Amino acid sequence: MPNSNQDHIVTSYSDELTSLAQLIAEMGGQVEVAIENGTKALLKLDRELADVTIIADQRIDDMQRRIDDVAVSMIARRQPMASDLRAIVTAIHVASDLERVGDMAKQLARRSLKLDGLSLQPTFYNGVRNMTGLVLRQIKDALDAYASRDSAAAIEVCNRDDEVDAMHTSLFRELLTYMMEDPRNITQCTHLLFCAKNLERIGDHATNIAERAYYLQTGKQLSSDVQELHRTQIKA
Repeated sequence: MPNSNQDHIVTSYSDELTSLAQLIAEMGGQVEVAIENGTKALLKLDRELADVTIIADQRIDDMQRRIDDVAVSMIARRQPMASDLRAIVTAIHVASDLERVGDMAKQLARRSLKLDGLSLQPTFYNGVRNMTGLVLRQIKDALDAYASRDSAAAIEVCNRDDEVDAMHTSLFRELLTYMMEDPRNITQCTHLLFCAKNLERIGDHATNIAERAYYLQTGKQLSSDVQELHRTQIKA
């Protein structure tokens, strides 16, 4: 005769793991919105949207603390092992990366407030807009890889980090050129340089999340050898 009490305990534990994954998904959604809003506030110099983004960062911080509390409680009560322990520890790390991304989005919004009142040339923003699209894709794909435990997708995200770095370098040079052409461009371009750096850091955190997703699925750290092998297989 099955032990109904034991079945209840196992089910409850499984529910807790599912709930933890859902919290990460919810936090990830909030972070994606924060990036989009922070960038829109910057591109449109939208003070109201900037304020909304800055305030929303508190909710992201609260989510991280909640995830930490849940994860630590599960470790203390359940004493998980193997893949379950990986899932819980990985959730803590992913939440930390998402919290940092939220901070970067908040910085974009704050930077838009400093640009308020300046006469801006739309061409200055093209690189920022393009880079935002790329890092948003990185964050979305990294979170998808984490949610689906797709190690191949995680490797893809890591391999695309070079694109983010290359775009950042290109944007950096472009903005420096504008500054040298006309000293009146220095103030706004300097602010945009900081924004570009924030976006590059968001890309780094997306890579971190992808590496956590790979570890979650395989139990191994993602090495450069594995990434290179994956590139070779794709080309073949």
